[in-house]
Parts: sequence; C-alpha cells; structure tokens
Amino acid sequence: MIRLLHFLRRAPGLSAEDFTTKWRDIHGPLTASFQTDLNIMRHVQVHSDPFAQGLEKAAGDARGGIEPPFDGVAEYWWTSPSALQEARATDAGKAAHARLLDSEATFCDLSASPLWFAVEFPQVATSLRRPVAHIKSGVMRLLFAFHGLSHLSDEETCRYWREDHGPLVRSHSAARGLMAYNQVHRIESTLAEELSSARQCTIAPYLGHAEAWFDRLSANSGPEADAATAAAVADERNFIDWKRSTFFIGKELVFIEREWA
Repeated sequence: MIRLLHFLRRAPGLSAEDFTTKWRDIHGPLTASFQTDLNIMRHVQVHSDPFAQGLEKAAGDARGGIEPPFDGVAEYWWTSPSALQEARATDAGKAAHARLLDSEATFCDLSASPLWFAVEFPQVATSLRRPVAHIKSGVMRLLFAFHGLSHLSDEETCRYWREDHGPLVRSHSAARGLMAYNQVHRIESTLAEELSSARQCTIAPYLGHAEAWFDRLSANSGPEADAATAAAVADERNFIDWKRSTFFIGKELVFIEREWA
C-alpha cells in the first residue's frame, strides 16, 4: 500500500466554518465520485477537533514551541504506485485530477499545503481493524509531522525513529492508552513533486509523521502515563527538529473504504 498525505491550510480570508463546509460537503463527495477513475482504495479527511486545542498547545509547550497546526489533513491510499500511475494515464483519470484540483483551490491555500507519498510502519495495534476517530465517539487521532535535526541525514533520522524511538514508544503503549500507533515515512517520488508543482506549493514536505489513536473517554493518567510521555518527549530530542514540526489532533471522516487487494 502507498499513502498520499496532504496537509491543508485554508484559503486566505476563508473562515474555519466555510473551510470545513466546502471540504466536507462538496470536495469529499466529489472525491468519492472519482474513486474508480483514480483507483483510490481509501480516502479520509481529518478535521480539526476544537476540544483538543488544549492538548495541541500542551504538546507544543512541552517541546518549547512548534509550528501552528494545519486546518486539516487529507489522505489517499492506493494498492501500489503503479495503480495510481495507471489511473492518471487515462483520460478519465486526468479529468478527475483536474476537477479535484479546481475544487481544492476554492477552500485551500495550495501554496502552503504540502503533500508527499509515504509508507506505514505499524508499531502498536490493539485490534485487527484500523481505528477511526468517528465524530460521535471519544476516539481522537493525533498526527505529529516533523523534520529531522540538521546534523542528521534523512536516512539516519528515519533509522533512529524506526529502530530506537519506535521500541521506546511501544514499551510505554499501555501506560499511554494507545489504541494504535504508526510511523508513516515519506518516500521520494517524482509524482509528488509533480502534484506539488501543479498546486504551486512552496512548503517542503515533512520527513514523515507519527500517528496515534486515543480514546479520551478512557484516558490514562497517573505516574505511569506521565513517565511514558516524558520518556517519549526526551527521546525526540535525539532526532526531531521541534521548531519545524507540527501537531494536529482531529476527527476522521471516511469517504472511500474499498476492500484492499
């Protein structure tokens, strides 16, 4: 599987409410209508959760300040890069992408909305099914996108993240109440560069993001949870440039969910 991440900033002058309405009620159904033309296996919108703003601020404060959160995150899955390439080579696929690009421009500041392709490295799972932070549930989804420290290469950063930080987080997963935790690593892609260029994006893509699902209705607390959070934050100093990182906590709307081949 391959995933496309698109971190979204709303268009200048557009209210948060209008951004949500255009993205959810117009763009979401439009994307779903092109699922066959573009071979999309899954499409999710992650909308900002106003009740989680305190958590976002606390995460930033614990790290001495980070970039402001985005207004939303759009995600698309394909069975393989070739499945997407084959779809984009057809007349129907080209027309679908053009329609979606026109639609995005009505609610997004595309120049400030980076996108990239990535692959998942699952770390913690408490169910065989992928969790979803439904609006009418207590589940929330955290995304932490970051760049590595300047003295580390991307390869060194990703290796440390995967081989050192991942096991550390897994060891504290029960104390932190993790329903699931994935590392999602960016992969180099000329197609991502092409898609970014079509949107005139000037923001460099992140190296990747960590994602986790929690149920705030059964949130863990106490010395074990505090120690778990402190250990994770302390270890982030070894590979993450916090000043070029961002937290986003939201609720998910699933617009496409087909059986995965």
